[in-house]
Amino acid sequence: MVYPLQGVGVINKIEKKTLRGNTSLYYEIFLEISDMTVMVPVDKTEELGIRAIVESSEALAAINGISNKLEQVPVDWKARYQMNVDLLKQGSIASIAKVVQILYHRSKIKELPVQERKLYDNALRILIDETALSLGRPREELEALIFSKLERDPKEKES
Repeated sequence: MVYPLQGVGVINKIEKKTLRGNTSLYYEIFLEISDMTVMVPVDKTEELGIRAIVESSEALAAINGISNKLEQVPVDWKARYQMNVDLLKQGSIASIAKVVQILYHRSKIKELPVQERKLYDNALRILIDETALSLGRPREELEALIFSKLERDPKEKES
């Protein structure tokens, strides 16, 4: 599963917990990248944007949607940061890929502020992890493919 802003995780178990007199089902989710286990109420997953790993066709569409095109984005880093956080919170693989594209190209113009750099690194990691799982291919291969899309000369024909 994908937990927006956190990463790709594995549901280890589902268990009943009673908090303040209310009993609910909780997912126990292990997030490998941060070596962290979180408990999330099953009935809150949609609200939190937690979703299953996408089908391979959707993963390919997200990667193929990445380009070397520089998007028009706010110049003010705080406005740009908020725009990208909002995109990541949407949680779709397409919005994650868009954040990667925007911040990658922005970083080629000017070094990203620390907060934006962290956001970029997080989005890139989630994109690589999810597409690798979805497509059943090594992370390194997906990382190389993503960067080839970001760097591709627009005059080149796709293979």
